[in-house]
Amino acid sequence: EEIQRETAYPDGKVEKVLKNGSHLVFFPNGTCKKVGSDRKTITITFFNGDVKQIMPDQTVIYYYADAKTTHTTYTDGLEVLQFSNGQIEKHYPDGTKEITFPDQTIKSLFTDGQEESIFPDGTILRVQRDGTKTIEFSNGQRELHTPEFKRREYPDGTVKTVYINGQQETKYGSGRVRIKDKDGNIIMDTKL
Repeated sequence: EEIQRETAYPDGKVEKVLKNGSHLVFFPNGTCKKVGSDRKTITITFFNGDVKQIMPDQTVIYYYADAKTTHTTYTDGLEVLQFSNGQIEKHYPDGTKEITFPDQTIKSLFTDGQEESIFPDGTILRVQRDGTKTIEFSNGQRELHTPEFKRREYPDGTVKTVYINGQQETKYGSGRVRIKDKDGNIIMDTKL
């Protein structure tokens, strides 16, 4: 672009004003600042390859060259980080975080300590603050993990529970109940 005016300063800084109204400022350390003709769009290219852009709406986009990561900060407080491996993190103003992994798993971290992960196959994992986990599988099965037991619920109404002492309890949809001790020996079976 055509240069309208060029000024060299004693500190080594050089400013170029272009005919379109843009300003370019070159610093001795290799950093370059470009102010668009709108006076609202600013791009700073740092000596290390990082690039910071300030958009007219005050959105700030910062690209970290070494990490190949882009960090965008929106005026409403939302921050989005995009990593070179395809991972995207969204940090919401209320403290909630949402991470989309390269395999498209989406993990949400809530401010109250709860977590939710949605896997590409449709499985949903929820973790409560106390560590209790609920897993909802796409085939209709559901699993609950607590410090005392692990329980799987099947669509046909069958519920299998394994306690921390190793005892197993199976309740079938028909009403039948079978209990096994930690060694797998049947200690109760109510065949109906």
